[in-house]
Amino acid sequence: MAKKEAAPAAEGAAPAKKGKLKFIILIVVALLVVVGGSIGGTWFFLHKSQNKDAAKPADAPAAATAKPVALYEALQPAFVVNLNQQGRQRYLQVSITLMSHDPEGMAALKEHMPVIRNNLVLLLSGQDFNQLASPVGTEMLRQKATASVQEVAQKELGKLVVDQLLFTNFVLQ
Repeated sequence: MAKKEAAPAAEGAAPAKKGKLKFIILIVVALLVVVGGSIGGTWFFLHKSQNKDAAKPADAPAAATAKPVALYEALQPAFVVNLNQQGRQRYLQVSITLMSHDPEGMAALKEHMPVIRNNLVLLLSGQDFNQLASPVGTEMLRQKATASVQEVAQKELGKLVVDQLLFTNFVLQ
């Protein structure tokens, strides 16, 4: 009798294994469809954007679509000025770089570098040591220096050539 009971249990296990196998195959097929759809959608959108670029006329100006390139002009040598702090002699050394998006304007501004350097030396040497020791004071000086250079550019060239003045080295001693 024990043999008869074991036979029906074995028959019931086979359909359960078949059901699990069908479920696993169904999941694998669904994952393949999702992955395939994702790859197909990506290819479609990438191919569509490439067709837009190819459809543009060849005589369209490239400068209108391209980002303007930033130009950097380092003012050499670095600026070194004396500062007074409560009767003590202190020094400031700062390396300055000008940033612009106007190559013609930067080339024209190079002729006026002696005036720019003079104005920057006067501005730097008139600063308070304690204010420059803080990040806020340093940023305020950078903004004043940018305005000074832009003022020379506006006066001499009729336009603001320099977008920003950057401190690439700043040493207080």
